[in-house]
Amino acid sequence: MIKISSLVHKYTIWQDENIKSEKTALDGISLDIPSGQFLAILGPNGSGKSTLAKHLNALLLPNEGTVWIEGKDTGAKEKLWEIRSQVGMVFQNPDNQIIGTSVEEDVAFGPENKNIESEKIRKIVRNVLLKVGLWSKRKSSPMKLSGGQKQKLAIADALASNPGCLVLDEPTAMLDPASRKEVIKIAHELNQKEKMTIVLITHHTDEVVDADRIILMKEGEIVGDGTPEDIFGDIQLLQDVKMDIPPVVELGMRLKRRGIELDTPILREQDMIEAIDKLYRMKCGGSEDAER
Repeated sequence: MIKISSLVHKYTIWQDENIKSEKTALDGISLDIPSGQFLAILGPNGSGKSTLAKHLNALLLPNEGTVWIEGKDTGAKEKLWEIRSQVGMVFQNPDNQIIGTSVEEDVAFGPENKNIESEKIRKIVRNVLLKVGLWSKRKSSPMKLSGGQKQKLAIADALASNPGCLVLDEPTAMLDPASRKEVIKIAHELNQKEKMTIVLITHHTDEVVDADRIILMKEGEIVGDGTPEDIFGDIQLLQDVKMDIPPVVELGMRLKRRGIELDTPILREQDMIEAIDKLYRMKCGGSEDAER
């Protein structure tokens, strides 16, 4: 479990050599993330979500408050290496995480630095590359991979340390729609098959409809916390935070304005298709009439 209590983080901004000011990026965040949960953190640019992500891996340390990772205080310097092994990080630009001359060499880098024996490293490399669908590319140069494949490699790098939690900070921001779906699919597979805790930071609302829970952030504070149905059912809240409304939810709103009532909110395309089909059949007097 990850537990955050009254977390405050401030950045120092230097205007020149002698004048500085502070910007509060996180303002009293308290949050519990149970093991095995798929948590999505939504918010516009500047809301503090990426700053929060870095606290989950102890890349940043609190100015005030406390962050515990599996009972370990990130403020305890002697625990930092262990904490960072338990929480894997994937960032927006995979090029910043890739250092190997081949895919398999890149994944092996982390385990090698932990002095893990060679045979075990080979098993780790094979295992994580199979999970992300890059085993066939193991001999390839990372520079020859597509953007989506590079992000999969960054995920494999993070998985090589066998973390209990994976934090993905805007992992699809630089990807095309097809690659975005593949990366999100991998995150869900890790959560469902490996029981791994997933924290997905994004501003793409359509990527989080299958999360267990959504945190909505604005100006360094949590302004919403609930299921996807809770969050996307509160249109006023989404508009206040200036978040896009998922296309399927928007369609449901348009139908409602035309007097067509659906079970709200419907979040997924297939559910919307089935709901509209059901309404059509009812309007036609039953499935047999509709088929004729």
